[in-house]
Amino acid sequence: MSARIRTQARTTTPIAIGGEAAYREGLDRLLTSYRAIDVNSRVRLAKKTSNLFRARAATDTPGLDVSGLGSVISIDPQARTADVGGVCTYEDFVAATLPFGLAPTVVPQLKTITLGGAVTGMGIESSSFRTGLPHEVVRSMDILTGAGEIVTATPDGPNADLYFGFPNSYGTLGYSTRLTVELDEVGRFVELRHVRLHDLRELQTTMNAIVDAGEFDGERVDYLDGVVFTRDEAYLTLGRKTDEDGPVSDYTGMDIYYRSLQHEDGIPRDRLTTHDYLWRWDTDWFWCSRAFGAQNPKVRRLWPKHLLRSSFYWKLVALDRRYDIGDRLAARKGEPPGERVVQDVEVRIEGLTDFLDWFLDEIPIEPIWLCPLRLRDPAPTGADPHRPWPLYPLEPHHTYVNVGFWSAVPKQPGQIEGRANRLIEKKVSELGGHKSLYSEAFYGREEFDALYGGPVLEQLKTRYDPAGRLLGLYDKTVRRQ
Repeated sequence: MSARIRTQARTTTPIAIGGEAAYREGLDRLLTSYRAIDVNSRVRLAKKTSNLFRARAATDTPGLDVSGLGSVISIDPQARTADVGGVCTYEDFVAATLPFGLAPTVVPQLKTITLGGAVTGMGIESSSFRTGLPHEVVRSMDILTGAGEIVTATPDGPNADLYFGFPNSYGTLGYSTRLTVELDEVGRFVELRHVRLHDLRELQTTMNAIVDAGEFDGERVDYLDGVVFTRDEAYLTLGRKTDEDGPVSDYTGMDIYYRSLQHEDGIPRDRLTTHDYLWRWDTDWFWCSRAFGAQNPKVRRLWPKHLLRSSFYWKLVALDRRYDIGDRLAARKGEPPGERVVQDVEVRIEGLTDFLDWFLDEIPIEPIWLCPLRLRDPAPTGADPHRPWPLYPLEPHHTYVNVGFWSAVPKQPGQIEGRANRLIEKKVSELGGHKSLYSEAFYGREEFDALYGGPVLEQLKTRYDPAGRLLGLYDKTVRRQ
């Protein structure tokens, strides 16, 4: 893949990839499927894949046909922008942009996350400390609203309220069909340095300094994330774009990326192609593949390489949910069933140590992923300077850290449903943070509306979904309707 990067970088006119005609055909199928849904039924997507970890109510109602909206429509290398279908996966998006020496400004960690999903949900990755979040580089988006209309939302147009309210709406205001987004220049490779920290406070201080300076020991930092294994073993990984030739590592086979971080002394370096860096976490779904035995060397040798990816592990999770495989195996061992704790939360960086200290004491899950982020500056024209994205109100000019943990903890007899998740929600709120809504949530309605822009969402629902064809955000994410 790396050898192909920049082979077309001198092109100065937009390049058709999927093409306008194909997009229009897909849009016609979408609208036809909308009109086929009974007016008294809820409108939902008919996607075959999902990266949500919360249960959804079963329904016999046909869903929206988005099958024709999964392509990159065109790329403008000169302007560094792309027109992309709403359900185009980042795997396909990256494959289309890398030959031009470009990539999405933020590439969420899993290949099957869609661009529309990252915008209506919340996407993040190691570039987010300098490039923000995926929705911040959207120049315009066409959205199918609950009323069945295709509207164009831009930061300074007649539907600006929808533009700013769409992020974190999770399909409750509509579904994006087309997005025009900015792209980022990339190198052929990413050079990595893994910095070990022996103290959580030192980890917080070092991360904060790198975010502010954009460098470490005089060397530019383009990508920044971290992993906590224990209270006295944590790592920050610093990435630098480069075109310099050199040997590269491969973590798509027997070698496992997150294990390559661990060391005793010094600051070891590593190098990946840009393609492999962007997907470094997907091969083992961070470290969650170990739950399926895929990190056992004997099993891994027999595991088909093309199935070492998050989308296949997702199918195994679906089977576990359907047949309670994990709980049945635990029962045979005399162990209690597990409570799934699959969450990403955002805390202010000054509260990071407090949260990690609390988490390591209360929730028996490791490792923990860390990813710093800041909103872009300046915010788009027309944004509220204090709450530019009202359904996920992060404070401008301030650093937050995404903390990700994905596993299960033992349930105790008689405990309240979601005990560990509720404790996490409470602690995150105490620290002035939020949690992403792709997984289970247990908030009361009043707290939920205060955290996720309830009054703004209500106004937007009145304008863009007056008949209530789409679920409300609380009903969808907490009540799981």
